Amino acid sequence: MLAAYPSAVPYLSDIQHRRVLDAGGDEIGHLTDLAVRPEERFPVVQWAILGTRDGERIVRWSDVAIEPAHIRLRRRLESIPPETLPADALHLGRDLLDKQIVDTHGAKVVRVNDLQLEESAGQLRLVGADVGVRGLARRVGAEGIAERIAGMFGQRMPRGIIPWHLVEPLEQPDAPNVRLTVPHQKLALLHPADIADVVEEMSADERVAVFEQLDVETAAEALAEVEPEMQAAIVRELDEERAADILEEMAPDEAADLLQDLPEERREELVDLMQKDEAEDVEEILTYPEESAGGIMTTDFIAFPRDITAQEAIDRLRRSKPDPELAYYVYVVDAEGRLDGVISLRDLVVADPDTTLDAVMDPHVLHANADSSKEDVAALIAKYDLLALPVVDARRRLLGTVTVDDVVELMLPRGWKKRSGGRTVAR
Repeated sequence: MLAAYPSAVPYLSDIQHRRVLDAGGDEIGHLTDLAVRPEERFPVVQWAILGTRDGERIVRWSDVAIEPAHIRLRRRLESIPPETLPADALHLGRDLLDKQIVDTHGAKVVRVNDLQLEESAGQLRLVGADVGVRGLARRVGAEGIAERIAGMFGQRMPRGIIPWHLVEPLEQPDAPNVRLTVPHQKLALLHPADIADVVEEMSADERVAVFEQLDVETAAEALAEVEPEMQAAIVRELDEERAADILEEMAPDEAADLLQDLPEERREELVDLMQKDEAEDVEEILTYPEESAGGIMTTDFIAFPRDITAQEAIDRLRRSKPDPELAYYVYVVDAEGRLDGVISLRDLVVADPDTTLDAVMDPHVLHANADSSKEDVAALIAKYDLLALPVVDARRRLLGTVTVDDVVELMLPRGWKKRSGGRTVAR
């Protein structure tokens, strides 16, 4: 009778390279690798790859049994039909060991030192990635020694297991058969700032692959969080249409900042591919010096004519569903677009519904000229504790706003968000 799986939870390193015997007890080769299809949270091992005297041979895992010192086929090899792996199959050893994965729970890139397997209902499943020192020691047969050394210093070796459903394999240029059914699905569920942290640890090709496969909105939000130099590098490598789509989804000031870092020819190509309205907003910002109010403003803002009622204004807000950072203030403009006043969202909500905006607004609205320096803008926002400051041209026409978060990012050193949070990455 064939033995069951060992009582301890097996790892790939426990069984990879074991001798393989056929049903009659004759040694026919060794276990080279295992293969799965990455369709489930914990993929089932479906194939064993054997190294035999006649070359590589693929058999169904159901034809294999693990015994204490070796692997045994349930029938003679010549009676087992040869198998061919599908294109999306993952070789656990070849495609995953020593490769990088994204830990979508801890939002970091880590290296796989071993793979945890588990027998359940007669099936062997891939259940975790060991990214710790223990996994590396196990692979070289030194886990026990490492544990004893750690014990001498009163320490215990930590277990660095990440459950498989919380990781995302990265496609590697040297492993073209790694094709995921739903690429980067779990990565897209992270906060954009966490996606930025992850992609900054990837290779250039991997970064491009991520931004090619994320939905456009998520890609835009994540790209805005990436370091400026890396932003430009990513956009230079993206397909032009894809890059233009992402830029359209970004805030105009963020898109303009990114485009400033690109060669002029590439910048013009991308602007030409953008939708007309978004392209015009970005081009307007690009006409101003980078260090001016016009160069750091966003052209997304809320402005209504002075003769509509508070209720009409609220109805328009409901229909437009503006981003939260745009709803700090409602600006009031005349027929020529000149800035007449400002209303806080609170004052608008509590106003009599039939009152017109010119009766509710504050006509003494602070503003900056488009050619004002960013330092002057920051000083005004800080002095008067503003959430946003409108930017006007020489004729007082409302051009855009500079929000407090824009000023904070501009006045602090590049990369301050990354340095303040820190990150731990296993290499």
